[in-house]
Amino acid sequence: MNVNIEQLSQIARLAIQQQDWARVSESATAILKQQPNNPEGLFLAGVVERVANRPVNALQYFKAALEQDDSRYDAAIELANQYSVARRNGEAAELLSRYKDKLSNSSVYSDLAGTIYTDIGMAEEAYPLFQQAVNLQPKVDLFQANLASCGVFLGKISEAKAIYTRLLERFPNHQRNHYQLARLEKAQDETHLQQMLKVLEQTNNPPDRNIFIYFAIAKEYEDLGRWSDAFEYYKKGGDAVCSVARYDVKEDIELIDTIIRCCNKEWLNEPVTAAENSSEPIFVVGLPRTGTTLCERIISSHSEVETLGETLFFQMILRRESGVQSTQPISLEMIEALLDKEPAAIAQGYMEQVAYRLHDKAYFIDKLPFNILYLGFFAKAFPKGKIVYLHRNPMDACFAMYKQIFTWAYKFSYSLEDLAQYYVAFERLMTHWKAVLGDRIVEVKYEDLVDDTEQQTRQLLASLDMPFEQACLDFDQNRAPSATASSVQIREKAHKNSVDKWRRFEQELAPLKARLESAGINV
Repeated sequence: MNVNIEQLSQIARLAIQQQDWARVSESATAILKQQPNNPEGLFLAGVVERVANRPVNALQYFKAALEQDDSRYDAAIELANQYSVARRNGEAAELLSRYKDKLSNSSVYSDLAGTIYTDIGMAEEAYPLFQQAVNLQPKVDLFQANLASCGVFLGKISEAKAIYTRLLERFPNHQRNHYQLARLEKAQDETHLQQMLKVLEQTNNPPDRNIFIYFAIAKEYEDLGRWSDAFEYYKKGGDAVCSVARYDVKEDIELIDTIIRCCNKEWLNEPVTAAENSSEPIFVVGLPRTGTTLCERIISSHSEVETLGETLFFQMILRRESGVQSTQPISLEMIEALLDKEPAAIAQGYMEQVAYRLHDKAYFIDKLPFNILYLGFFAKAFPKGKIVYLHRNPMDACFAMYKQIFTWAYKFSYSLEDLAQYYVAFERLMTHWKAVLGDRIVEVKYEDLVDDTEQQTRQLLASLDMPFEQACLDFDQNRAPSATASSVQIREKAHKNSVDKWRRFEQELAPLKARLESAGINV
């Protein structure tokens, strides 16, 4: 029986709703057999490849569909998504800009476009698209949750709280929504805490499926001053992550030792050809939870500066330029292979990647904590680039990391033993960078910054050769989005509430303290 293309399309669309991907594939194949360049057949084939996790093939099909019919906003947004997956963010942004106004009748593609904008660091563009998706289909919880999450990035805390509260009324056992609600404000009583404890009791999940609610419960116990209870649940959360993380801190320490060995003063002093850039990068670095976001907000409030937030672009370019094929984010082989690479090529590749986010300011900030590993390559690639390093009391820094979910990015942070070992290696790395980079590094002590924000801000700007601007002290009024773990706190003035916070848990943290002190680290 011959089935025409329209009927095949209808069959495929129904199959997509049912997640019957075999039938979608059959329909796409049948359409393309009749018309090899049919945009619907190409689009459906792209969907099949995307679901099968074959991104290169999916990208080619969506691109072909759009070339055949440039009115296909569905193919355009799917293609933008594949560009984002491939970290071709500039191309994703360009497509989204062209097609975002054509999505007014599609909740699914409004939400996907918002998700892509969020992934490429443009939350302010994402928010109206998430709103549009919710307006079109207000009962879809995923759309509501995406709107709330994006709202937090933009400082819309009360709106996000209202959404998470409504979602939990519908699905009271949704652990991630409990976690998101808990982090929005300080708990004033045990109402939400008791709800979460009840969820634990009723669901009876294994520990690795309770990670988010463990951390949420711990946070609210800490808010209420119940220190031992808080630590008990922080430890449960950290132990649960460790049980599934497949992590060995020795690998990270070996990487740090390799960087120290390879990126030495002799290598750094080799003559290089510097690229000229219209905008110069500022790397704001330091371990997570050491004040990097606060410092970023202060500097980026200056009229000559904008911020990219946290990006993986520098690491990505280093991976590419190394020529080493690996599933690891960075490896010993990559570091060694990069020593002979042309720094100008690294600089050019990085600037090409960030170009879609820049707006003709003199400086831009990239504040990914892991960039601290690559300061040698950064210093050679950008002789005029600035480096700002945040230092915080080791015990406060370690405990702040220990009690934070980083969606597994910093796997050393979930065990006090791993934290101690990593911190010792990190201090060794920073001692090395200070020795070989000297005054290229502007060091800021977190405790000094919150104790006398104005004086420290003036000194910081002077060290960066920037004139003082009052806006830098009024950073809490900065409306730029923040997708970091500090996205709620940075809407406040600087305060000293987090200084010496670890002492409330001095007994529980005694083993960590002993390990650091035995390594000669002043706590």
